[in-house]
Amino acid sequence: MEPQIRKGALQMIVFEELVYQDAQRMKLTVPEAKMDQAMIQFRKQFSSPDQYQEFMKTELGGSQQLLRAKIRRSLLIDAYLKQMVADKVTVTPSEVKAYYDKNLDKFHMPESYAFQSISTIPPPNATAAQVQEAHKHAQEALRQAKETKSYEQFGVLAEKFSEDDYRVMMGDHKAVDVANLPPPVLAALKNMKPGQISDLIQIENFYTVIRLNAHNAAGTKTYDEVKESLRKDLETKKTEQLRSALDKKLRANAKVEEL
Repeated sequence: MEPQIRKGALQMIVFEELVYQDAQRMKLTVPEAKMDQAMIQFRKQFSSPDQYQEFMKTELGGSQQLLRAKIRRSLLIDAYLKQMVADKVTVTPSEVKAYYDKNLDKFHMPESYAFQSISTIPPPNATAAQVQEAHKHAQEALRQAKETKSYEQFGVLAEKFSEDDYRVMMGDHKAVDVANLPPPVLAALKNMKPGQISDLIQIENFYTVIRLNAHNAAGTKTYDEVKESLRKDLETKKTEQLRSALDKKLRANAKVEEL
């Protein structure tokens, strides 16, 4: 991924420099009061005066003037992008509704189950003794799981007992499409109510205990459910389009050399 990362970083450096040069051409300015506030905020990011002084010495040769110039440059870039991009990004309610109506398939939600799990996984090529030990471990996890009364209690137990990747998330699988569930797990979930704990479920060579948190029926999300997130998504898309068009325009009138 390194070449892609380098390319993306270089493109951003060039874009910001072209923006800065155009901001200067347009004679944009930063009020001194805003500069002073930005200097104060920059200093606050350091945990101590000594850390700040070490940064100034190492990165800027101790020059407050150079620091002020760099902050002014950053604020000019922000002001330019606000004027040329952010202020032009408007998505009306009618646009959001029109997009929703034309793309109903994107808001269809398949039937899913939200659940937590505690899984016991024997090592590869496990011996009979190791399989027996895994089963014993799973039985103990089941016993303690049956005693839990909440999402949090089951989650803490998952962090302690579970041996799969979900243990770091309190065993939470969130909502899983029924099409992606192992048949034994799906069979168990179909006979459970939210808050219930399953019996021990064997899937190939490992065991799991699950807690059902929610059963979500298939359906289409209503406009009211998605309108706010959809508006933000459309604003993000429009912002990216405007930035891309601006980048293309600035590059068309500039000479960029990579040394």
